[in-house]
Amino acid sequence: MRLWKSAKQLLRGFHIRNIQTLISFSSIIVTVLTVVLVSTLLYNRFTRAAEKNVELSLEEIVEQVNSNLELYVSGMQDVFELTEHKIASTPEAASDERLGNELGTVLNTREDLVSIALFTEEGKLVRNVPEIPMRQNTRLQEQLWFESAMENPGKLQFTPPHIQNLFKWEYRWVVSMSKTVQYWDRNSLKQGVLVIDINFRTIDQLSQRVSLGKKGYAYIIDAVGNIVYHPQQQLIYAGLKYENLEPVLNYAYGRYFDESDGEQRIITIQTVKPAGWKIVGVAYADEFLTTKRELGVFLTWFLPAVIIIILAINIYVSARISQPIRRLERSVQMVERGDFGTIVHVSGAYEVEQLSKRFNLMLRRIRELMDQIIQEQEAKRKSELDVLQSQINPHFLYNTLNSATRLAELGRNEEVVTTITSLSRFFRISLSKGSHVISVQEELEHVRHYLIIQTIRFKNKFRYEIVADEAALECRTLKLILQPLVENAIHHGIEKSAEAGFIGVEARLEGEHLVFRIRDNGVGMPPETVAKLMKGAVRSESGSGVGVRNVQERIVLYYGPGYGLKFDSEPEEGTLATITIPAVKPENAQKDGVES
Repeated sequence: MRLWKSAKQLLRGFHIRNIQTLISFSSIIVTVLTVVLVSTLLYNRFTRAAEKNVELSLEEIVEQVNSNLELYVSGMQDVFELTEHKIASTPEAASDERLGNELGTVLNTREDLVSIALFTEEGKLVRNVPEIPMRQNTRLQEQLWFESAMENPGKLQFTPPHIQNLFKWEYRWVVSMSKTVQYWDRNSLKQGVLVIDINFRTIDQLSQRVSLGKKGYAYIIDAVGNIVYHPQQQLIYAGLKYENLEPVLNYAYGRYFDESDGEQRIITIQTVKPAGWKIVGVAYADEFLTTKRELGVFLTWFLPAVIIIILAINIYVSARISQPIRRLERSVQMVERGDFGTIVHVSGAYEVEQLSKRFNLMLRRIRELMDQIIQEQEAKRKSELDVLQSQINPHFLYNTLNSATRLAELGRNEEVVTTITSLSRFFRISLSKGSHVISVQEELEHVRHYLIIQTIRFKNKFRYEIVADEAALECRTLKLILQPLVENAIHHGIEKSAEAGFIGVEARLEGEHLVFRIRDNGVGMPPETVAKLMKGAVRSESGSGVGVRNVQERIVLYYGPGYGLKFDSEPEEGTLATITIPAVKPENAQKDGVES
């Protein structure tokens, strides 16, 4: 089951440069090549050894037959020499009774001896044992054994098997030994031909003892290629079977492979030295080289089985090796997507463990650096807010105090008290104990004191109205964001208008957003003036100094780019300024760390 899961993972994540693929393919290729190479070498080694063993075994079998035949032929040669000696030592070979008895004794001592006969060079019978009359018209001088003896005087000749037809008895299948010899006739030394016929059955029995498999056999030929013995001799004579003798004649000893009859045969050759015959052992390769065939069959299923097993093992091992690396890769992808809180499980090989540990250390260091950057950015943000909120133009304070002085000179003490009180509360809320965030109620109170001061300065040139949802009053807001907009409405809208002005300030809770709107019925602004105002290019020298651009920058810095300020204004139509920030309740402010 685990192997199957590993295989599915391999197929799912297959890529030519994948580490698991590289490990699997490289190890499989190396292992398979090694197995194939070793199997080929062993196959060749074993088959050569098997062939060698078969050749040696066949050679031993044929050699054993050859030894038996050599022993037998040597015995026959001894018999022939004994007979020759007795004939040569007898004064009268044709009529000596003692020679007849001795030759009879020699003949009777061996069951395989058929007959002994001595002929003149003209082919006339001198003496024979047993003494049986000759047949007429035997053409004795034309028979192979006679011709061979005459052509090779003094050398013992062995003739192939033939039917003995010299004497008047049953026809026998014999092998003849013949040689020219000397004999005494009436005190005269003459030369004749001695022939001894051997029963072919003995040679046949010796040759049949060879065992060369179910189909194998051995046959005997003489020096010129005549077949002396063949287990299927009748088929040979009838022309129904053929032996390829040409290569055999080129060998005295040795072996070779023959395929003349369509089957591979192992031919082993030995020479019977006394007779000059050649024993030819014929063994069929499919019977003796079974080891090669069986080994080939074994390898045909063994190699695929080994390859499949190696493939499965390599898939499993490579999956085990690559699994920690895949986990590391997934962790890197998670980090790439911004998840720096991931932790790599440390496991696998030593190198992978070290890499995972270093990766975890790197992530921890990155988190530390990110926290440090956040803290530094927070400090920077607070510093920037402090700087922005501290940009209050001293002209506003100077003009307010100057207005209070004139009112005092005119004896308008009540208005002086109102102005100084509002100015005091204005600055008290502006400071707000160093906090950047105050309640909406405090922000509206701050802008109300500003409007009180300005209505006194501008001699009631405009009136104002402040309204708010009850739920909105509790929300938290960045301080000093309404006063700059009211200041803008006075100096760029109401102050330039000939009519009585109106400024409306409202705070609404709309879903998850807190929305402030500041309206005026002043002269309005064209779009290019609005653009300059947002860039900080338009500024009142007598204002508080916390400009419109300042407000926009602080909102984006504190709440993010999704929030901020928007103007809707047309010339002679008045202006509507809208501020949108997130609605933050007091409890959420504490939880999110907004209070600062």
